[in-house]
Amino acid sequence: MDVNTFYAVTAGTCFTLVGLWWSVVKSKTEWLKDEATRRLAGGVYASFLIPAVMSLGAQIGGTNRFVWQAIFTVAALLGIIYTTHLMRRTRNAVEGTVSNNRWLIPLLYALILWFAIFPRTALLLGLQPLQMEGILLCALILIAHLMTWEFMTTQAQK
Repeated sequence: MDVNTFYAVTAGTCFTLVGLWWSVVKSKTEWLKDEATRRLAGGVYASFLIPAVMSLGAQIGGTNRFVWQAIFTVAALLGIIYTTHLMRRTRNAVEGTVSNNRWLIPLLYALILWFAIFPRTALLLGLQPLQMEGILLCALILIAHLMTWEFMTTQAQK
């Protein structure tokens, strides 16, 4: 698949998921009453919004690597800060395999940040920089889906 097509599909998909999540949250007003649950719902929102913005940045940057690098750098830094803060504030809110391994999310954002700042290191792995970032985004989005499922099914049981 062409890298531009990948990022176009990823941006569209993630922005669609953000919109769908708004509908879910709107129908689950009980989530907004509890601070931890409200924060976790916001975490799901951010877990699709940040990759959507990065994917859009990759498209906007085109052949100008400094544009996508700047967008990926800022987005990854915000992702690290936000998810670390969220993890501290919701430590025991959801129990499950994915939630117990939430430390992977800031780690993935740190790797995205690394390859945004040092894109040539992707070449050492035989990948173009935006290919490497795409692989990391796929992992981030997969974890976001798993955590969303775990959050929704755990909340439904309470």
